[in-house]
This record gives sequence, structure tokens and C-alpha cells, in this order.
Amino acid sequence: MRRRFSRKPPACADWAPGDGIDPRLDQHAGRRSAVNRKALQLCEQVAHTLRSVLAGECGDERLRDLLVQAVQPAPDSTRLLVTVYPGPAAQEVDIEGIVESLHRARGMLRSKVANAIHRKRTPELVFQVLNETAR
Repeated sequence: MRRRFSRKPPACADWAPGDGIDPRLDQHAGRRSAVNRKALQLCEQVAHTLRSVLAGECGDERLRDLLVQAVQPAPDSTRLLVTVYPGPAAQEVDIEGIVESLHRARGMLRSKVANAIHRKRTPELVFQVLNETAR
């Protein structure tokens, strides 16, 4: 049996902007992009590693007092933004000194991260230091 499709207008009185468009061709404009689960998993692994390294394996006293607030992809998982802030045990807060110490220790921190994660390439670490009022 053969079906016939009618070319009559719909039964409603008003036409909407999306009428007559194939729903498969709609680009789902209302939906947000899915969260990259693997990138978030990598960020959590890096945060855990940096917390333990900064707490015990660092030789610099400024870095021992730092706490990791967040690790986020910036803009993707090849570069990670690490947000740190001085902990309550920090004697004096010298942001420039902390940034300089992080810059010197970046290679060591990246090698510790490389040992902790299982990836072909280790992401680049970019640090952001918050002052004590931003916690």
C-alpha cells in the first residue's frame, strides 16, 4: 500500500519561525556544548598532584605555604591554568616573590605532573596567584 503525504498547511492558525524546517537539520542552538569529561579528570589529577608536591616536596618555603584552589583547561587540556593562594600559615604575602618562585619551579612541577598522569604529552602549567582577600 502506498502512502500519500498531504501538502496542506498545518491545522494551526499562525506560522512559527521554525515551521517547515527538518528537525534533523536544526543545529540545537539552545543546547550548550558537552563538558569534556577527560579534561576535567586530567585537571583533578593535576590538582591532586600539585597539592601533594607543594605541601611536602618543594624546597622553597613560599611554595610550601601555597594552596591549590583550582585547575582549569586554558583554553584546552594542552595548557592548564593553576590558581593558587597563600595558606593561613603564610607569614608574609609577597605576590611577586611567589610568582618568581613558581616560575623557577615550573619545570620541576611539570615533571612531577608528568610522572603522575598517563598522557603522551604533559600539559603546560600556567599559574595565577590570588591575594589573601580573594579566597
